[in-house]
Amino acid sequence: MGRKLVQRMRMKSRHFIALHLRFEPDMLAFSGCYYGGGENERMELGAVRKRWKTLHTSNPDKERRHGKCPLTPEEVGLMLRALGFGSDVHVYVASGEVYGGEETLAPLKRLFPNFHSKDTIANSDELAPFSSFSSRMAALDFMVCDESDVFVTNNNGNMARMLAGRRRYFGHKRTIRPNAKKLYSLFSHRANMSWEAFASKVRTYQKGFMGEPNEVRPGRGEFHENPSTCICEDSEAKSKEGKSFKSPTIAIPKNRKDDESKEPGEPVDDQMNDEEPDWSNPDYDENRTEPREKLSNPGDFDYNLFLKSEEHPELEEILSD
Repeated sequence: MGRKLVQRMRMKSRHFIALHLRFEPDMLAFSGCYYGGGENERMELGAVRKRWKTLHTSNPDKERRHGKCPLTPEEVGLMLRALGFGSDVHVYVASGEVYGGEETLAPLKRLFPNFHSKDTIANSDELAPFSSFSSRMAALDFMVCDESDVFVTNNNGNMARMLAGRRRYFGHKRTIRPNAKKLYSLFSHRANMSWEAFASKVRTYQKGFMGEPNEVRPGRGEFHENPSTCICEDSEAKSKEGKSFKSPTIAIPKNRKDDESKEPGEPVDDQMNDEEPDWSNPDYDENRTEPREKLSNPGDFDYNLFLKSEEHPELEEILSD
């Protein structure tokens, strides 16, 4: 079934993005974050939060400032558009039942009308053997995300880490993680800046979070997220050739001022200089049901083709909300 889903996505578009949205009620409750839904949100997520007896009382504002909250679907969409992905890109969204339903997803769908999920590219009969088991549904999403040209994760949980590791190890495919700590303040003030200024800051803040082959030092982080390059070396070949395996590189054009290389000795603004989000996902419960346009090579973002607000009034409208 996983292979069928991938084939159907390829039939819709030769290249596609997979987004692990992770904006279900259990994730938001577990993180202790607040998204402006008033007393109803506090009551609803508070009731879910009681599932974990040992969770401490959190400060929602502090959690968001420290980058420990998932971005909203709208924020993820704005980040991707700022990074140069146009409205014609096909996006597969891996998710259970999103908190807030269609109202929450509407801004993301406006930004990316070619919006797909396992529920839209497979029928209910095909999904019936899996739909009563959240882990099985997650496994289908895992397979599609693994085969995508660009994988975007909105959390730092087990599934996202395993996918990032697989995509590094098996030939390398790009995995984008939001720098949520820095993006928080930017999203808070987005109505007070132009689209060009907003997009430029997003690109700056995302340096080190764009899934470059050697973005993370070998041995850094958990093994399944960042397999060390040493395990890829063939000792016999190494002795013959006198050189070790090197991961393939994906060049990003640096033809904008804010993307110029740093001077020698200047610290690199990457994930190792930021506080690492620590979202230990609640385990999946096997007995619980949860509820042809071409995209350029994922390594070849063209920074000269970023969106202009006057050409995309729907972005202006969202930014001014």
